[in-house]
Amino acid sequence: MKIIGIIPARYASTRFPGKPLVKIQGKTMIEHVYTKSKAVLNQVIVATDDTRIFNEVQRFGGEALMTSPHHKSGTDRCAEVVENYKQQGIEFDVVINIQGDEPFLNTEHIKLLASAFELPEVQIATLIKPITDSQTLFNPNSPKVILDAQSNAIYFSRSTIPYLRNLPTENWLSAHTFYKHIGIYAYRSAVLTQITKLEPSSLELAESLEQNRWLENNYKIKTLITHYESIAIDTPEDLEKLNK
Repeated sequence: MKIIGIIPARYASTRFPGKPLVKIQGKTMIEHVYTKSKAVLNQVIVATDDTRIFNEVQRFGGEALMTSPHHKSGTDRCAEVVENYKQQGIEFDVVINIQGDEPFLNTEHIKLLASAFELPEVQIATLIKPITDSQTLFNPNSPKVILDAQSNAIYFSRSTIPYLRNLPTENWLSAHTFYKHIGIYAYRSAVLTQITKLEPSSLELAESLEQNRWLENNYKIKTLITHYESIAIDTPEDLEKLNK
């Protein structure tokens, strides 16, 4: 099975402009992510719309591709990379979309996602983590997911789902297993091409979660459980906490 890891990296982040280039322990964030990814995947490429990021990847010996500045999501940026390779006669079975703002990416996440595609019926895969604290459970910035009997996602929400009707909220964690979504995805290449051609859906727009668009269009998203947390750097404050 031929797998490529793609790291979408924008410079113009609303909450933290230029964050792929911030230094952490002497290396840029994008170098940390690239190095971690390359340790477990043969092919890794940074997809960016900014020459500063492109030049930084070239500087540390990584592979990068300039992509359109008009993409609305990392998924769309990944699809452009796949199409670029396809035009060169190079095709991949599976694409792993790696978050560019997680400098201490756990490589087990990548291995786990790749393993999902040993089942031929898997179209899209993502990771989930059991929630163990009330702060995460009720935090709208930590999307939750509910599953069917085959561990496929039914729905993603910023609300706490399911709602335990007959219990006070302080008892919810002990009465039910809730899952947080870890935002790293993998797709069959053909499926990636298809989902980026879909129009934005009502549930996607309501929750601001693009994966609901795929579910609304009858694509299956296989979930796999991890017990490793992901640490994303979304703001300068996040970086300050990490450095401390």
